[in-house]
Amino acid sequence: MKPFISQLFFLIITLTTIASQAQTEEMARRLFDKHATYREASLTQRRFKQKDILPLISKRQGNPIYNIESVGESFEGRNIQMIKVGNGKRKVLLWTQMHGDEPTATMATFDIFNFLEGKNDGFDALRKDLLENTTLYFVPMLNPDGAERYQRRTVQGIDMNRDAAARQTPEAVILKGLVDRLKPDYGFNLHDQSPRYSAGRSPKVATISFLATSYDYELSINKVRERSMQLIVGMNKILQKYIPGQVARYADDHEPRGFGDNVQKWGTTLVLIESGGYVGDPEKQYIRQLNFMAILSALAKISDNSLTKEDRDDYYKIPENGRWLYDLVVRNATVRQSGKSFTADFGINRNEVSYSNATKFFYYSKIEDFGDLHPQYGSQELDATGLTVEKGKIYPTAYKNVSEISKLNALNLLKEGYTYVRLAPDANTRALGLYFTTSPLHILRAGQPAPSGTPGLGNTATFILKKGSQVKYAVVNGFVYDLENFDIGKGQGIVE
Repeated sequence: MKPFISQLFFLIITLTTIASQAQTEEMARRLFDKHATYREASLTQRRFKQKDILPLISKRQGNPIYNIESVGESFEGRNIQMIKVGNGKRKVLLWTQMHGDEPTATMATFDIFNFLEGKNDGFDALRKDLLENTTLYFVPMLNPDGAERYQRRTVQGIDMNRDAAARQTPEAVILKGLVDRLKPDYGFNLHDQSPRYSAGRSPKVATISFLATSYDYELSINKVRERSMQLIVGMNKILQKYIPGQVARYADDHEPRGFGDNVQKWGTTLVLIESGGYVGDPEKQYIRQLNFMAILSALAKISDNSLTKEDRDDYYKIPENGRWLYDLVVRNATVRQSGKSFTADFGINRNEVSYSNATKFFYYSKIEDFGDLHPQYGSQELDATGLTVEKGKIYPTAYKNVSEISKLNALNLLKEGYTYVRLAPDANTRALGLYFTTSPLHILRAGQPAPSGTPGLGNTATFILKKGSQVKYAVVNGFVYDLENFDIGKGQGIVE
């Protein structure tokens, strides 16, 4: 009889777990589908500054569900604020933009505030549970000086996520003070990462990456860290429905200077979330939606303590972040050099260059690797088998300004093998420097030499691919143009 009772008990537990997971996934789906309802409309692109979010904080001053507190000042004297919501026994501290150029979760935070203010939308029970069972403390921009410049580090030049021990930055002092004062049960350290991380050794971009930070060099697992793993396992299950194969985790090597590692050591269950890349989402609006859904789902698991049902061992089944991606890989191109021919791949990355007081950016692309790249992948790939790579020609006419060049028929020029157009010596280029153009051409300032020889390592990624005498593709500043199906909508030329 006892074996039967044991089997029955196991069956009941299994069925209960399955039912609970189904409810979690259904709630996550509804949150995902309804995100547009709560999306903060004033934040439409990721290069915002503190001045853009201060009105969003101020307008909540009179709302009784919030308590808004100044918790200190940045190095340059910007006021850093914390927004408290809820009155439950489980305390959660969430901070964003300790790196100034990592804003995805900041956008999602204000979406979450809009959600918490909603009613009669099918989520009232979830809101009630969150506000009664948890107390949430949000610091939505911890490094406003860095955000002002859209840079990772503080204005002192210090990476504050390596300042948990020395605390040389006022921002690190603020965060340590909050951890000491609030003694949160849970913490969310919210970041962005390079869009060139892969999920394991695969061609898939790591759109979301996690880390259950280690509090010692032995990578020990106590109850505090175990809960981090369980929360991540739960979030991963949800995210796989929307970004299958695009969730990764960091190697859990201990970093004694890191806030995540130390907060875990100080007794707070810490989850580090990194928002990476998603093809076709340069402003990270889809990833913002994923953050909204995943963070609220995790808070729900904290609220009802259902996270304890997750198997921590599943954490290690999430593939580690890999460095196997370029923005573009051109494969199997024939290269002619010194009278000889060989086949090579080109690994190209499009790097952001800030302008307009760091509120906007353009791309400047380089050939980062050259040769056999078969272990690597590209977010975009072009098979150049049977095509010969050549440096493009310089158009013989020089022009007074970029506007004149923009009126040229770029397709005809590219078909004739011209990728470069030169500005005249008397052109006013003082204010240009490195800049961009909407034309799919590589514009050279007067006196700026065109690259010599065969396109290769370290060059700006501008060249043509020919089949016999016919130009089939042009690559200009790292963007591919198919000359038989010409579309300049997703490209960008460069002024160098």
